[in-house]
Amino acid sequence: MNGMLIMVMASSCYYDSEEYLFPDISNDCDTISVTYTQSVVPIIRNHCFSCHSNSTSFLGGSIRLEDYADIKLRVEDNRLLGAITHQSGYSPMPKGAVKLDDCNIETIRVWINHGAPNN
Repeated sequence: MNGMLIMVMASSCYYDSEEYLFPDISNDCDTISVTYTQSVVPIIRNHCFSCHSNSTSFLGGSIRLEDYADIKLRVEDNRLLGAITHQSGYSPMPKGAVKLDDCNIETIRVWINHGAPNN
Protein backbone atom coordinates (compact mmCIF):
# COMPACT_ATOMS: atom_id res chain seq x y z
CA MET A 1 0.00 0.00 0.00
CA ASN A 2 2.83 2.40 0.88
CA GLY A 3 4.51 1.63 -2.41
CA MET A 4 1.33 2.49 -4.31
CA LEU A 5 0.96 5.79 -2.40
CA ILE A 6 4.53 6.77 -3.22
CA MET A 7 3.95 5.86 -6.86
CA VAL A 8 0.79 7.99 -7.06
CA MET A 9 2.53 10.91 -5.37
CA ALA A 10 5.58 10.63 -7.62
CA SER A 11 3.51 10.48 -10.78
CA SER A 12 1.60 13.60 -9.78
CA CYS A 13 4.79 15.66 -9.41
CA TYR A 14 6.32 17.40 -12.33
CA TYR A 15 9.06 19.94 -12.73
CA ASP A 16 8.34 22.61 -15.30
CA SER A 17 10.65 25.54 -15.45
CA GLU A 18 9.40 28.90 -14.26
CA GLU A 19 10.10 30.32 -17.73
CA TYR A 20 7.76 27.76 -19.29
CA LEU A 21 4.98 28.22 -16.75
CA PHE A 22 5.26 32.01 -16.55
CA PRO A 23 6.82 33.30 -19.77
CA ASP A 24 8.18 36.81 -19.82
CA ILE A 25 5.45 38.75 -21.56
CA SER A 26 7.32 42.03 -21.59
CA ASN A 27 7.23 43.68 -24.97
CA ASP A 28 10.45 45.18 -26.27
CA CYS A 29 8.69 46.49 -29.36
CA ASP A 30 8.80 50.29 -29.27
CA THR A 31 6.22 51.70 -31.66
CA ILE A 32 5.97 55.07 -29.96
CA SER A 33 8.69 56.87 -31.90
CA VAL A 34 8.48 55.20 -35.31
CA THR A 35 10.20 57.02 -38.16
CA TYR A 36 10.89 56.09 -41.75
CA THR A 37 14.66 56.45 -41.47
CA GLN A 38 15.25 54.88 -38.07
CA SER A 39 12.46 52.28 -37.98
CA VAL A 40 11.17 51.33 -41.43
CA VAL A 41 14.35 51.46 -43.53
CA PRO A 42 16.23 48.91 -41.37
CA ILE A 43 13.33 46.46 -41.65
CA ILE A 44 13.15 46.87 -45.43
CA ARG A 45 16.93 46.58 -45.82
CA ASN A 46 17.11 43.46 -43.62
CA HIS A 47 14.11 41.59 -45.00
CA CYS A 48 13.21 42.93 -48.46
CA PHE A 49 16.25 44.45 -50.09
CA SER A 50 17.85 41.23 -51.31
CA CYS A 51 15.07 40.93 -53.92
CA HIS A 52 13.66 44.46 -54.12
CA SER A 53 16.64 46.78 -54.62
CA ASN A 54 17.40 48.53 -57.92
CA SER A 55 19.98 45.90 -58.81
CA THR A 56 17.87 42.88 -57.79
CA SER A 57 14.31 43.96 -58.56
CA PHE A 58 14.16 41.39 -61.38
CA LEU A 59 14.09 38.80 -58.58
CA GLY A 60 11.16 40.51 -56.87
CA GLY A 61 8.78 40.91 -59.77
CA SER A 62 10.31 44.29 -60.70
CA ILE A 63 9.03 45.76 -57.44
CA ARG A 64 11.67 48.08 -56.03
CA LEU A 65 11.89 49.20 -52.43
CA GLU A 66 15.09 51.17 -52.93
CA ASP A 67 14.00 54.54 -51.56
CA TYR A 68 11.15 56.43 -49.96
CA ALA A 69 9.30 57.01 -53.26
CA ASP A 70 9.36 53.28 -54.06
CA ILE A 71 8.14 52.29 -50.61
CA LYS A 72 5.49 55.03 -50.49
CA LEU A 73 4.10 53.75 -53.80
CA ARG A 74 3.67 50.27 -52.26
CA VAL A 75 2.07 51.82 -49.18
CA GLU A 76 -0.45 53.69 -51.32
CA ASP A 77 -1.43 50.62 -53.33
CA ASN A 78 -1.68 48.58 -50.07
CA ARG A 79 0.76 45.99 -51.39
CA LEU A 80 3.39 46.52 -48.68
CA LEU A 81 1.13 45.84 -45.72
CA GLY A 82 -0.86 43.18 -47.56
CA ALA A 83 2.31 41.28 -48.45
CA ILE A 84 4.02 41.42 -45.07
CA THR A 85 0.86 40.46 -43.17
CA HIS A 86 0.18 37.61 -45.62
CA GLN A 87 -3.31 38.87 -46.42
CA SER A 88 -5.36 36.94 -48.93
CA GLY A 89 -4.86 38.25 -52.45
CA TYR A 90 -1.27 39.41 -51.84
CA SER A 91 1.95 37.57 -52.46
CA PRO A 92 3.27 36.71 -48.96
CA MET A 93 6.60 38.35 -48.26
CA PRO A 94 9.41 37.73 -47.74
CA LYS A 95 9.06 35.12 -50.47
CA GLY A 96 10.16 31.68 -49.33
CA ALA A 97 10.95 32.88 -45.80
CA VAL A 98 9.09 33.13 -42.53
CA LYS A 99 6.71 36.02 -42.02
CA LEU A 100 8.18 39.12 -40.41
CA ASP A 101 7.86 39.12 -36.64
CA ASP A 102 4.94 40.94 -35.07
CA CYS A 103 7.09 43.86 -33.94
CA ASN A 104 8.38 44.58 -37.44
CA ILE A 105 4.87 44.35 -38.90
CA GLU A 106 3.46 46.60 -36.18
CA THR A 107 6.27 49.12 -36.71
CA ILE A 108 5.44 49.38 -40.41
CA ARG A 109 1.70 49.49 -39.67
CA VAL A 110 2.16 52.36 -37.19
CA TRP A 111 4.28 54.28 -39.70
CA ILE A 112 1.62 53.78 -42.40
CA ASN A 113 -1.19 54.76 -40.02
CA HIS A 114 0.65 58.01 -39.30
CA GLY A 115 0.61 58.86 -43.01
CA ALA A 116 3.90 57.15 -43.96
CA PRO A 117 5.93 60.34 -43.50
CA ASN A 118 9.42 60.73 -44.94
CA ASN A 119 11.06 61.36 -41.58
